[in-house]
Amino acid sequence: MVENLAAIRAALRRDLTIDIVTTGAKSGQPRTTEIWFTRVDERIIICGTAGSVTGGRGRHVRDWVANLKATPAFVFCLKESVVAELEATGHVVSDPDDRRAIMTHPATQWYREQGESIELLVERSPIIEVHFEDSGVWP
Repeated sequence: MVENLAAIRAALRRDLTIDIVTTGAKSGQPRTTEIWFTRVDERIIICGTAGSVTGGRGRHVRDWVANLKATPAFVFCLKESVVAELEATGHVVSDPDDRRAIMTHPATQWYREQGESIELLVERSPIIEVHFEDSGVWP
């Protein structure tokens, strides 16, 4: 069981910035990325802007996305209100209806404010749902 469970659960409800430690898709080495996460109802979601996932013609797949696709296991590192490293797995959200529900949720307002249409966000944004190894961590 994870220590400081109450503090971790509180951080998962209010914090935004984390580090994720993924395994490099090509190198196999640990790669640390600072990123935001959000809560969509009782789900923990990591997502990005639409231009970060398409590949080709001036757009590229972000390393963290490629890494999670190659090796879904990663470390979710809380660092704002509490410091904790949580073993997790990232699952790509691919269902269009689910992607639309996530990108229209109030928690993802910032992405919509970047001037991208809902259709573009649904089609191209990386959307990863986080599942913790210790199922008692969340919700």
